[in-house]
Amino acid sequence: MADAVIVSTARTPIGKAFRGIFNDTHGADMGAHVIKHAAERAKVDLGEIEDVIMGCGAPEGTTGSNVARVAAIRAGAPVNVSGVTVNRFCSSGLQTISMAAQRVLVDKATVVIGGGLESISLVQGPPGGNKNRLVNPWVQEHVPGIYHSMIQTADTVAARYKVSREAQDEYSLQSQLRTAAAQQAGKFDDEIVAMETEMLVIDKNTKETSKKKTKLTKDEGNRPDTTLEGLSKLQPVMGPDKWITAGNASQLSDGASAAVVMSDAEAAKRGLNPLGIYKGLVVAGCEPDEMGIGPVYAVPKLLKRFGLKMDDIDLWELNEAFAVQVLYCRDKLGIDPAKLNVNGGSVAVGHPYGMTGARLTGHILQEGRRRKAKWGVVTMCIGGGQGGAGLFEIYQ
Repeated sequence: MADAVIVSTARTPIGKAFRGIFNDTHGADMGAHVIKHAAERAKVDLGEIEDVIMGCGAPEGTTGSNVARVAAIRAGAPVNVSGVTVNRFCSSGLQTISMAAQRVLVDKATVVIGGGLESISLVQGPPGGNKNRLVNPWVQEHVPGIYHSMIQTADTVAARYKVSREAQDEYSLQSQLRTAAAQQAGKFDDEIVAMETEMLVIDKNTKETSKKKTKLTKDEGNRPDTTLEGLSKLQPVMGPDKWITAGNASQLSDGASAAVVMSDAEAAKRGLNPLGIYKGLVVAGCEPDEMGIGPVYAVPKLLKRFGLKMDDIDLWELNEAFAVQVLYCRDKLGIDPAKLNVNGGSVAVGHPYGMTGARLTGHILQEGRRRKAKWGVVTMCIGGGQGGAGLFEIYQ
């Protein structure tokens, strides 16, 4: 039976939303950058790609108009290369890896790109996106949690499952320190492709706006000098009786990531050494007002489906939307902390919604190879009350 393998991955560095390097970069430009470089790393001509499948959590504005297709064209692909944009909120980039594998296995496509991107700066910034008739009255009355903000759902998890502020801050510090150590050791270097762009700069005194040419070579959001004392002084966003702060939640960020997927036979024919095999994806629903615990429902389904146990998994990437939901999911599922988010996560580097699933896939395959791991799981909570979990067999 054929396998769908990931033969290359490429991502931008992650930029801070609104005040970071990608605050004026078109979404299609970020997407084009990673499509082009993922293809180059796989020694694939852009014209050989049958489909470009890109995830995006807010596919409008600069990431609208089917940004996957626009990004493919911007990357230099000929017009015969198609594209489709997918939205499963924070799991969009993992969903597209799955869909790319399905295109290869079911539809017999030769080469497909799966990935994701997000420009929070240009979509969530003023005027703040299209909110026209966003809320359905019946759903608002009967299942209001589906419209709760992500921070609101995280505070609900903290209250409902008694996850202390201290535990959340301690975990967040660990994420920052692990990311700093990994960055210092060059553990993200094989994923990242530096990107040149122009950013908007506002003069603090005159408030005048200008453009500055610059180049980003590494993630710019992590704070290696973070201390527990500093985290403890941050005020909760939703009020003094709540838990979620700017320090124990993922940062708002911009970025893109892509992976090249083909069959194992095609990879062998091309003389490529795959990073790993896509084995499968499971999604599961949960109560929308506690969406952060989605992995608790997705992971057991995934392991049962593929005949594995928790102890069989060598490496876990559980997206750090908020420290509180990582802690609850970790403890409820019984994940070994030494195998979980070993190089930090979104609390430290940021969370461009549509990008993250693809970024975590690339990272778990690279890190798994360094650790001679076999099985890796990428899992995350998903807006609206869902969880997603993907299983990968890592090549050495």
